[in-house]
Amino acid sequence: MASNESATVMEAQPSTNPLDAIPDQIPFDIPYGSPISLDRALAVINAAVAEAKKRNWKMNIAVVDSGGNLVAFQRMDGAMLASIQIAEHKARAGATFRRETKVFEDGIQLMHLNYLLAFDGVIASRGGIPLVEHGAIIGAIGSSGGTDSQDEVVSKAGAAVINRT
Repeated sequence: MASNESATVMEAQPSTNPLDAIPDQIPFDIPYGSPISLDRALAVINAAVAEAKKRNWKMNIAVVDSGGNLVAFQRMDGAMLASIQIAEHKARAGATFRRETKVFEDGIQLMHLNYLLAFDGVIASRGGIPLVEHGAIIGAIGSSGGTDSQDEVVSKAGAAVINRT
């Protein structure tokens, strides 16, 4: 380029795609805490079972610790056998991904982010909820046996034992 020629510099245009937004902080940056005890995991399950019984729903309910390891599980009489593993999967995903599994369901169904299904351990179905105490994840609950919305109602009832605002 000759010295008397000027170069045209293209300025970067900001993206209008909301998925390209760069957040100031890492989303769902909740630290992992000490693992939930068996007694507290059973209290979470008992609250979830009480909610399910009140509504005459047959559920499988799992509670994992902060590392995603199973601590307690209950299969209600007549609950679907296939939902045993699904409840555990929801609980594990809630703990290890540090977010409700509803986030993945919304990502797939509302935002069409099908690539989320490529992540090991993801389950795009409501009912997995982290258990957060003093700002740290101590475990998670997962429920399965009904519709996604029924699973979520039951898990929220159990999670309320720990997740007090």
